Amino acid sequence: MEKLIAKYRKEGFKLTPQRLAILKFLEGNTSHPSAMDIYSEVKDAYPTLSFATVYNTLQALRNKGEILEITINPQKTHYDPNSKPHHHIICIKCKKIGDIFKDYSKVLQLPYDVVSEFKPLGNHIDFYGICMRCRKKERRYKL
Repeated sequence: MEKLIAKYRKEGFKLTPQRLAILKFLEGNTSHPSAMDIYSEVKDAYPTLSFATVYNTLQALRNKGEILEITINPQKTHYDPNSKPHHHIICIKCKKIGDIFKDYSKVLQLPYDVVSEFKPLGNHIDFYGICMRCRKKERRYKL
């Protein structure tokens, strides 16, 4: 955590106890939480924490390129503290989000008319499926 604090101080990021709690929650988190998920998790330790503080902190981190904003669910924006290029798979039942660290840029060739007008800088693919937990639930109900 000390490394994290030093990094953000060096970048001029204001570090309040509430922001530190948010950063600590996000560090290494692979659950792709929403702002409300983070608020619900951190507010017990910091009762004066407001949802606006969580949201504003997430926006500041996003603007600095420290987290990714994932808008795969139209009703709820999720955040990914892993800002390295990767793709996602989403369970269509429970909306769980998983990471896929595979480069598909060599497999998916863009048409000439697209690359003649645009210079691709990156890509993001969303895959959809049913997670193991939901498949197990389905099997239980079918018996």
